[in-house]
Amino acid sequence: MSIQQENIKKLVDRRAAAKLGGGRKRIDAQHQKGKYTARERLAMLLDEGSFEEYDMFVQHRCTNFDMEKQRFDGDGVVTGQGTIDGRLVYVYAQDFTVSGGSLSKTMSEKICKVMDMAVRNGAPCIGLNDSGGARIQEGIDALAGYGEIFERNILGSGVVPQISGIFGPCAGGAVYSPALTDFIVMVKNTSYMFLTGPGVVKSVLGEDVSQEELGGASVHASKSGVAHFAAENEEDGIRIIKELLSYIPQNNMEDAPVVPTRDPVSRVDDALNEIIPDNPNQPYDMYAVIRSIVDDGKFFEIHGNFAKNVIVGFAHMNGRSVGIVANQPKVLAGVLDINASRKAARFVRFCDAFNIPLVTLVDVPGFLPGTQQEYGAVITNGAKLLYAYGEATVPKVTVTLRKSYGGSHIVMSCKQLRGDLNYAWPSAEIAVMGAEGAVSVLYSKEIKAVEDPAERQRIQAEKKAEYDELFSNPYQAAQKGYIDDVIEPRNTRFRVIRALEQLAGKKQSLPAKKHDNLPL
Repeated sequence: MSIQQENIKKLVDRRAAAKLGGGRKRIDAQHQKGKYTARERLAMLLDEGSFEEYDMFVQHRCTNFDMEKQRFDGDGVVTGQGTIDGRLVYVYAQDFTVSGGSLSKTMSEKICKVMDMAVRNGAPCIGLNDSGGARIQEGIDALAGYGEIFERNILGSGVVPQISGIFGPCAGGAVYSPALTDFIVMVKNTSYMFLTGPGVVKSVLGEDVSQEELGGASVHASKSGVAHFAAENEEDGIRIIKELLSYIPQNNMEDAPVVPTRDPVSRVDDALNEIIPDNPNQPYDMYAVIRSIVDDGKFFEIHGNFAKNVIVGFAHMNGRSVGIVANQPKVLAGVLDINASRKAARFVRFCDAFNIPLVTLVDVPGFLPGTQQEYGAVITNGAKLLYAYGEATVPKVTVTLRKSYGGSHIVMSCKQLRGDLNYAWPSAEIAVMGAEGAVSVLYSKEIKAVEDPAERQRIQAEKKAEYDELFSNPYQAAQKGYIDDVIEPRNTRFRVIRALEQLAGKKQSLPAKKHDNLPL
């Protein structure tokens, strides 16, 4: 065998060893937990044969606590580039079989390299997290590594899409990198996120709580809102990431991919003409409206289990990606509250950052009242949504279906927040408040002065009818130009698509400034 052949054999053998991570025994242990390895996850995520790995032979440089005896090629993370449906992405996947996936300085350098390349080359960055946290033996170096990653999350925000898949533990300071990314996908029963674990909670607060109860996927997808998706298993988590990517562009300078459709632009749906109940207090399902107007009835919801009184997600209209924001009358009558406001605001800002037009469907009676909301700063959180819409420069098309009252009317992409085209259904009610509340304020003295209950009731009904005539229809707003047109519900798809097409060349900028001061 020649020297060259010997060198090639060494390379092949070393590559094979590196691909085993922490070894077959630890891989088997990972499988016994119902989890895949880092390389198996990347194989599911990326197009077959597209993965180009970087830094396969990197090893840590730590000599503390006999760490020089525990060296593995790759040092606990697999990094590189590949394609998903032919589109370039940069990826890293932490390898739990090597030192529990703990973060060393060299691991952070590997991650930072692909993050830098993603920004420089304008492609999404996807991180698959499965780590026990900072490598304690490295001390401050491990913390410095986290800081380097966080800084890149911040600088890359709004430049390229950043997606985090939590496929195992993610605790302590490690949680801040996913929190800084655009979307978080967790896996039920096998992944968790928290700053302090159950042991610390018990010792400090005396509270017994499991890892799943403290920071599991279901908790973060429904209660805290930290996670956008709670996948049933790892395969489902990979599917979610791939589908999510199909709606968003490579970077902030490009548009999302166009998806061909056979769904006619001119399709009408007579069912929409009947969907609004005669009783203004009776709910209906906003999902039915959304699926009626988007291409092929397909809606990809974001944050589906959190703050269900507002709906956000992606769809295609005439093949082009749009962001949908809609009140849900079936949950809390569609009111806005703290969680709904921040959920919608974050989504609006993402769409604006990545050139995705916004379609807003409005049926909102107001903000949720009460001390819990006021003490929780519903004012500031409501202002986040107002700010997000007012700042957004992408095409904005708004359709008011039924109620649009008070401050919540303004917040939901009204004309004064630079809404481009604002439509209303004939059932729309745009006013400071509903008729019943308005009458009790405007005519309280007059009504109280009437002693006869029957006469008092008659006057109330008469005044309510007068108010309804003035405000329980969209024409007052249309007369003042606040509504661009009153449209027949069955034609909503056609009118929205036509509006988006005429706004496709929209150019709008913000005043020069270092950065804004969003109410946080």
